[in-house]
Amino acid sequence: MAGCSRGLLGRPFVFSNYQCPRCRAFTTRSSVWSGHSRWSTIKHDKGKNDAAKTKQRNVLSQELMQASKSFGADPTTNPRLAGVITAAKKAGFPKASIEAAISRGQGRSPSGAALESLTIEAILPPSIALIIECETDSKTRTLQDLRLLIKNHGGSPTPTNYLFDKKGRILFQRKDGFGVDEILDEAVENGALDVEIDDEGRILIYTQPSATKTTADALADKMGLQIQYSDIKWVPKDDTVVGLDSDRVIKDLIAFVEEVQDHSSVQGVYMNAAQGKVPDEAWMDLQNRIAV
Repeated sequence: MAGCSRGLLGRPFVFSNYQCPRCRAFTTRSSVWSGHSRWSTIKHDKGKNDAAKTKQRNVLSQELMQASKSFGADPTTNPRLAGVITAAKKAGFPKASIEAAISRGQGRSPSGAALESLTIEAILPPSIALIIECETDSKTRTLQDLRLLIKNHGGSPTPTNYLFDKKGRILFQRKDGFGVDEILDEAVENGALDVEIDDEGRILIYTQPSATKTTADALADKMGLQIQYSDIKWVPKDDTVVGLDSDRVIKDLIAFVEEVQDHSSVQGVYMNAAQGKVPDEAWMDLQNRIAV
C-alpha cells in the first residue's frame, strides 16, 4: 500500500499507483529517439532525387547536342532530334536548355557566338587518365574552371592522349537479319577499322576520325541502314587500362564526372578505367555518365 491518511470523516483513504488515462500522455521522462528524424529521411530522399534529375539532365543535353551535330538542328528534318526533344520536354527539361544544347551541337553558343574546341588532359587518383572535350566561347575561362575542378578532386593536368587512340564511331539502328557477316566486307572497303554488334543487336563501326562521315553515309546508302549516331571518341589502349579496386574510388570518379558535366562547355569525358573489383551497379552508373 503506497500510503494512507485520515479523511474528514475519519476514514482512511489510500494513495495507490493509479494514473488517470488522460494524464498518461504526459510524462517527465526524456524522449528516446530511433537514431534518425523524419527531416533527415526527407533530405536523404531529396538528395537522391536531385542526383537522378541531374544525371537525366546531363544525358538529355548530350543526346540533344549529338543529334543536332550529326543530323542538323531542324527537328522537322531530323527525326532523332525530334524524338530527343519530346523526351526532354516530358522530363521537364527547360526550353532554354533544349535550345542551348541544340545550338552547341551546331558549334554555337546560345547567343549565337562561334564556339572553339578545347581538349583538357589530366590524371585522377588512382592513376586514371582523363580527356575532357569541350566546345566553348571562352577557352581561358573554361580551362581555369576545369583545371580547378580537377585539382579539387586530387588530380593534376598532364598529357594523357598517348594512352588513347582517337577513332570515329558509327552506330546503325538494328536491322533484322543483318549482322557482322552481312556488312563486314562492305564496311572494310569503305574505311572501317572494326565492326561489332552491341547488346541491342545494333551494328557498331570504328573508323579513322577523318573517315567517319564518309563511311557512315556510304554504308547507309549501300546497305539500307539507318544511322543512329556518329561521333569521334578517345578509346583507351588495352595495355593502359586501370582496374578500379574499391567503392570509394568509383564514388569519387562519379562525383567528379557529375561536377564536370555541370559545366555547359563539356562535350565528352573519357577515361582509361576498367571495372576491376567494383560492383556492376556502380560501374554501370559511371559508364552511363561518361563517353563510352
